[in-house]
Amino acid sequence: MIRDGKEEDLESILDIYNDAILNTTAIYDYKVHTLSDREIWYKDKLSEGFPLIVFEEDNKVLGYASYGSFRAYPAFKYTVENSLYVHKDYRNKGIGTLLLKELIKIAEDKGFKVMVAAIDGDNTKSILMHERFGFKYSGTINKAGYKFKKWLNLVFYDLELKGPENPVGK
Repeated sequence: MIRDGKEEDLESILDIYNDAILNTTAIYDYKVHTLSDREIWYKDKLSEGFPLIVFEEDNKVLGYASYGSFRAYPAFKYTVENSLYVHKDYRNKGIGTLLLKELIKIAEDKGFKVMVAAIDGDNTKSILMHERFGFKYSGTINKAGYKFKKWLNLVFYDLELKGPENPVGK
């Protein structure tokens, strides 16, 4: 089942996230995070009004998704960037697809215009999943990161959402 993430889910979320840091190029980070880091992250998500959803089965969090600001400037207020991670033992079972579907629905309901996905260029499974939802390729930053003794290309995909009925800007 998909539900809102809670503070008691943070240890499971941390395990999933740290595994991605240590063993994948899904996150361009070297150092694992602490529970304290995740608690701050969680509180920031809540205070900024951004969602955190989890996929739970048999009382175990198997994946999670969220979105946050794409960039800090006010003109980007209708654009969000997604994050989605699935436990290493439960990948390729449709959990990511279910989470992304729900995340897009939440963003639509909140009036966002664009959802951005920044994906490692070699992560073809994530790219294909995003394309199935209508995300379009919008660019590559070659050699954007360096991890596991190789240069990493960061690809961007975006999905146009309904957006606000009456956008406000200066």
